[in-house]
Amino acid sequence: MMTSKNHWETVYGNRSDPETSWFQEHATQSLQLIHTVQPPLSASIIDIGGGTSPLVHDLIEAGYTNLSLLDLSGKALTRAQAKLKDRDPGITWWEGDITEAALPPDGYDLWHDRAVFHFLTHPSDRRQYTDAASKAIKPGGHLIVATFADDGPTECSGLPTCRYNPAALEAEFADTFECLQCQKENHRTPNGVEQPFVYCLFRRKG
Repeated sequence: MMTSKNHWETVYGNRSDPETSWFQEHATQSLQLIHTVQPPLSASIIDIGGGTSPLVHDLIEAGYTNLSLLDLSGKALTRAQAKLKDRDPGITWWEGDITEAALPPDGYDLWHDRAVFHFLTHPSDRRQYTDAASKAIKPGGHLIVATFADDGPTECSGLPTCRYNPAALEAEFADTFECLQCQKENHRTPNGVEQPFVYCLFRRKG
């Protein structure tokens, strides 16, 4: 397992959403990249490590109906479900580790991950992740991965992280994915600390 499940259950059990460093009112950068590829409203979209991220809510607001969310923390998923209440269009909720989860083959048109991949500090975990994405994303489907940039933090929530520039992040997925574009974002935490991120948009080859 890439990180301790107990660690993330403790984080979500002890902190409200605005107390987490990754808190966003809206997933603006992610939405811009999703709209770049113009998936139909029926597209199958999965948010990896989505937790209580606003992305799923923002996608529902935009009219998307075939959504999935995977997170290691059951507490995060419970909180996300409570926030959506009657607005859930039939989201598929996955509790588990993405390096071990049995996702449906060719099950997704678009895979989104903001800040899971940079916690994979061991090459074997990264290979399991890229293998999972390669199997779960349809040929021609899209992958959005956001990590700390090469000038970003070396740890988050007490855990070490890997940092990437666009070329290094592209190389991690090059066997199966073509990189279409990369963007930088300076995320400001609720405490006012700036965290540089890099976002890369890929298309699955074939």
